[in-house]
Amino acid sequence: MSTKDYLEKDYYKVLGVTKTASQDEIKKSYRKLARKYHPDANKGDTDSEDRFKEVSEAYDVLSDEKRRKEYDSVRSMPGGFRGGRQGEGFGFDLGDLFGQQGGGGTAGTGGTSDRLGDIFGGLFNRGGGGTRTTTGARRARRGADVETEVTLSFGRALNGVTVPLKLTSEAGCPSCRGTGAKAGTVPRVCPNCEGTGHETRNLGNFGFQEPCRECRGRGLVVDDPCPTCHGSGRATGTRTIQARIPAGVADGQKIRLKGKGAPGENGGPAGDLYVNIKVKPHKLFGRSADNLTLTVPVTFPEAALGAEIKVPTFQGQPVTLRLPEGTPNGRTLRVRGRGAPRRDGTKGDLLVTVDVQIPQKLDDQTREALERLRAADSGEDLRSELLQQAREE
Repeated sequence: MSTKDYLEKDYYKVLGVTKTASQDEIKKSYRKLARKYHPDANKGDTDSEDRFKEVSEAYDVLSDEKRRKEYDSVRSMPGGFRGGRQGEGFGFDLGDLFGQQGGGGTAGTGGTSDRLGDIFGGLFNRGGGGTRTTTGARRARRGADVETEVTLSFGRALNGVTVPLKLTSEAGCPSCRGTGAKAGTVPRVCPNCEGTGHETRNLGNFGFQEPCRECRGRGLVVDDPCPTCHGSGRATGTRTIQARIPAGVADGQKIRLKGKGAPGENGGPAGDLYVNIKVKPHKLFGRSADNLTLTVPVTFPEAALGAEIKVPTFQGQPVTLRLPEGTPNGRTLRVRGRGAPRRDGTKGDLLVTVDVQIPQKLDDQTREALERLRAADSGEDLRSELLQQAREE
């Protein structure tokens, strides 16, 4: 665990406990969250998998008295370093503090002395004023995340589909292959930062790292820049990927495709691709969570006397639905297993809402039957209670 993790991650918040929580409280909270986010209970859910890793990491630290004490000591440093956001404490970013530019970089591991050495060696140096250059290898940069949108028909969203996505993102310049130098020339190592891309500035008794002013954080200086990218080594490119959209996606859902975003630099990992799903409405079926919805017209005799009716299912054979005697208008009946696919392979239900149709024209025989029905019900006033309540204060 790196010092940067200790500074930026609030393990107490991750586990939902206070800083004075006992070991029993920490263990109880961990077990509850581990069961909730365990990969076996959330198959294919990358967000739950990431959350499970965060919970496990927090428990590894807080369940160990020695590591917990070390964690509390590092986060209690004066000056507001643990927040790490611009404008708080001393007003610099922890990414700059640890020499990580852009979206990523890999933090090293080591014992207590290594972690504390990272922070005290870089912050509280005793060299006095001026600027000191840090040597070492150039850090890898994670590629940027990319977001796009895809519109699917109702059926393709339920069945799942592989769609081609045309993406435009920043990548290495194809003319100079990311070097930033004109063909036939090569960039040279920045003499100011010696290729690290950052330098440490001392301010009295402490210091912080910032991108090198000479090479702007690249670690290289280009004397004869590439005419395509003007020396940046980056260019906007277009590519097409085949993205698998899982069965059962809903309108408004966002899908994360790990590693399908913009390429990284200096061997860094690619960013992620986020696909926003838009689903076109169906002319017959609707959707409510994992259930499909359907409105079915029935006649007044069918609703009053009860009946067996056939109702359609989505891309399947019709099913027979039994209407109980005296079914009211608007009642919803359930057909199990005929809804949208779930991640665990099961399906939701089909919710059928009854729409009782009242005939607009009556023949003599029908009118006579309805008159007899009205006469049989004449002894009961359905609205008497309403009239009584309306007079009450």
